[in-house]
Amino acid sequence: MQPTGTAVVTGASRGIGRAVSLELARVGFEVVATMRNPADGDPLMAEASGVLSVQELDVTRPDTVDLPDEMSVLVNNAAVDVAYEAVEESSSDRWRTMVDTNILGTVEVTRRAIPALRAAGGGVICSITSASLLTPVPFYGAYRATKAAVSALGETLRSELSPFGIRVLEVLPGPVDTDMLAISDRPPDLAGDSPYAEAASHYTALRRASAGDPVSTREAARRIVASILDDAAPLRVACDPMGEAMLEAWRSQPDEEPMRAMVEVFTPGSGAVDIWQEKR
Repeated sequence: MQPTGTAVVTGASRGIGRAVSLELARVGFEVVATMRNPADGDPLMAEASGVLSVQELDVTRPDTVDLPDEMSVLVNNAAVDVAYEAVEESSSDRWRTMVDTNILGTVEVTRRAIPALRAAGGGVICSITSASLLTPVPFYGAYRATKAAVSALGETLRSELSPFGIRVLEVLPGPVDTDMLAISDRPPDLAGDSPYAEAASHYTALRRASAGDPVSTREAARRIVASILDDAAPLRVACDPMGEAMLEAWRSQPDEEPMRAMVEVFTPGSGAVDIWQEKR
């Protein structure tokens, strides 16, 4: 597609959403960067090269969802990651918080955007999920489940919207230098006498031993926008080297083989921490 028309980005106050808004404006779109608190967008407007405006939008409050009549791109980026818990010990309230934002909020914005995109003769709906969908990461059950729902939604939308020239894109980021990534570098939230303590300690050590250098949000945004513009892009793409490697491995093997291998890696006593430390 050509970089023309209006692009709407949710969750644009920071991180990937902020960087994607700036990149979309740089390449030629008129960008509406949306966020819960528009005051957070003042630095964004000052930095933008191109046409960019800031608008209040809280995906959990339908009364704030006011999309332009003419739009060519929607980027569903708004999401929350509340806690890292074993499913057995997880909080229903935390699940509801993530479901309300990550699933129901994404659906609300998307279904309102479709008529405008159809009237325009087509466009792109791009949703940001997570490369963690490609491996059975422990203690990420709620976050992965909500992102998996968005992934499944994208598959259905691809079938429903193809006749209208609306292309659907899912971006699965690996490590990108965002506040969310920094916050995720903490031990899982467990009960005091949790039977998962050993597994949590192993997971934390494994994550830190295997962590590479995250890509910048600017580089991630450049790759995301390139995929938005690429009419031949597949449904699922990555925006960083680790995400690309995980996606390629997922595509090339039956899912049971890598899943079984990763379950072993996440099991205490597997020796995976030592292996990753030797590679660094």
